[in-house]
Amino acid sequence: MMKNSRYIVVVGCGRLGSHLANCLSRDGNSVVVIDRVEMTLNDLSPDFSGFRINGDATHMAVLKEAKLKNADVLIATTHEDNVNLMVAQVAKKIFHVPHVLARVFDPKREEVYAQLGIDTICPTSVAAGMFLQAVANGGKGQNGTSP
Repeated sequence: MMKNSRYIVVVGCGRLGSHLANCLSRDGNSVVVIDRVEMTLNDLSPDFSGFRINGDATHMAVLKEAKLKNADVLIATTHEDNVNLMVAQVAKKIFHVPHVLARVFDPKREEVYAQLGIDTICPTSVAAGMFLQAVANGGKGQNGTSP
């Protein structure tokens, strides 16, 4: 189990970031969570075994404190596309993190991230796709049954 353990840095400890950090920690990964708002770090579950850093991930000193150069994965989940893009770029270009992922709300920005070699998840595009699929299915649920 532990041999598959990765070192993962999660930037942003809102609903998405804290949920990811809890799941990744539970799966045996070494997780560091960074958030500017100290209170949000309390959203991590009691069994979260990783590290919490109260700081701004757009500052190099904070990323160094998180030992980003050792990270296998960085996930940027803040509510600001520009912050996610900046942190993801720095992780990729300066700290050479092998796998960088970022949440991006504006579908038009997905292409920019892709050109920079950053994997994105756009909740807007994902939700739109699911709604369109539901409409195409004529009101049938995902498994083909009526709700």
